[in-house]
Amino acid sequence: MKMKSNEISSGAVTGPEDATSNSSNNLHSFSHNPLEEKEALLAAIVNSSEDAIISKTLQGIITSWNTAATFMFQYTESEAVGKHISLIIPHDRLSEETVIIENIRKGNKIKNFETIRVAKDGTFRHISLTVSPITNKQGIIIGASKIARDISYRIKSEEKQATLAAIINSSEDAIIGKSLEGIITSWNYAAARLFGYTEQEVIGKHISLIIPKDRMNEETMIMENITNGNKIDHFETVRIAKDGSEINISVTISPIKNAIGQIVGASKSARDISLRIQTEKTQKLYTERLQELNKYKDEFMVMASHELKTPLTVILANLQLLQLMLENDTNVHFLNKTLKQVYKLNDLITNLLDVSKIQTGKLVLDRSEFDINLLIMEVTDNLQKTTKDHKITFVNNNSEILIHADRDRIEQVIINILVNAIKYMPEPGEILLQCSQSADEVLISITDKGIGIPEQYLQDIFQRFYRVSGAASSFAGSGIGLYISAEIIKTHKGKIWAESDLGKGSVFYISIPVGAK
Repeated sequence: MKMKSNEISSGAVTGPEDATSNSSNNLHSFSHNPLEEKEALLAAIVNSSEDAIISKTLQGIITSWNTAATFMFQYTESEAVGKHISLIIPHDRLSEETVIIENIRKGNKIKNFETIRVAKDGTFRHISLTVSPITNKQGIIIGASKIARDISYRIKSEEKQATLAAIINSSEDAIIGKSLEGIITSWNYAAARLFGYTEQEVIGKHISLIIPKDRMNEETMIMENITNGNKIDHFETVRIAKDGSEINISVTISPIKNAIGQIVGASKSARDISLRIQTEKTQKLYTERLQELNKYKDEFMVMASHELKTPLTVILANLQLLQLMLENDTNVHFLNKTLKQVYKLNDLITNLLDVSKIQTGKLVLDRSEFDINLLIMEVTDNLQKTTKDHKITFVNNNSEILIHADRDRIEQVIINILVNAIKYMPEPGEILLQCSQSADEVLISITDKGIGIPEQYLQDIFQRFYRVSGAASSFAGSGIGLYISAEIIKTHKGKIWAESDLGKGSVFYISIPVGAK
């Protein structure tokens, strides 16, 4: 079917033989036939179109198929022409073809009908269809011309925008868009909740609506950074709600770019940190108050310890003198029990004084050079006399190990750990001490077979007043002996730590630099 010039002007489209004509023919060869020249021009336009242009009979048989149709649906012209249009229609959309043909038979044109068609490889194409009737010379409708535009990108873009919009509106953070001039362009639900303004109240208004007057310079700084393409992360500031209340927020601001990469605005994400700020203020006040109370407590401990030390010394001296006088008296055991408790009280007061010195930084070391092996032997001999159920063994190779340290304080540490070993080993057993020397340190280990310490508590046992819960809590103690020991070793620039196997015993290690100054 040849298309007349008057058919082109009325919007009718050529039949199959016209659409399939060779668009590459030299148009000048038709220069003596205006009609043929128009037809060649039309064919060239159809085949150069980026939209798929397809014609079909009223029975749905494809009669023409341009280059864009091949690109869109992957069928060549020879594969498609002569086939039914259902070749590219998904099974669940075949009813659409019936509706389209019914409208075409009535002479109705279908514009911008959005649907889905299927390509040769089975993938779907989102398209916008415009379908027009094709008439012959007598004006009888004999087919349809279909123009299909691929709108997959637009559909995906809309879906992406819808997803982003859903994310933004469901966000717990206020998300606000603004122009480079500071005009608010978007305002999500969280922003409305946070600042009290509805979207309608703020769109088109300047962002200074929520900025305190004394912080307007922040907006200048922010927009300078955005204009230069810089992102601002977690900037903490204050903004004003509709009711005038101030809100502590953490803001992240990013540049918004258009399709060609130009910065056209800014996206602001604001998180309410009022609770965190209030918690930090409360914590600061609590810490300051605690420090003040600790200061009072330390001062009281120093005062009380000193005041108790003097009368206790007199009591202890008198009791020791009385013990000598009543050595053969049948009631001397009452005196001995009293002395034992007085010794405990004396040790407690001494420890409290040490804690006070440590807390105030007044723990002073009296360093001298001495043989650590000799010190350990003296300590073990003295403590062995206090227990019959436990054997204290010091493995000594009789070699001299000299260190430069405070002899009395190192003795205090070893005694503390040995006394604990005896106390926490209710069954008779052996306590083993070992001492070795390397190039720059002395390592002392004290091993017991007591109740042991749960692994989760090992890192805390050297803290002040710390008491291990569980079986160990049934034993009397103040929880300051190991703390004092650790501080003494720390002052010597050494290390102290423990390893333990619950129910089988513990090993305490003391590392002291040989020549600590």
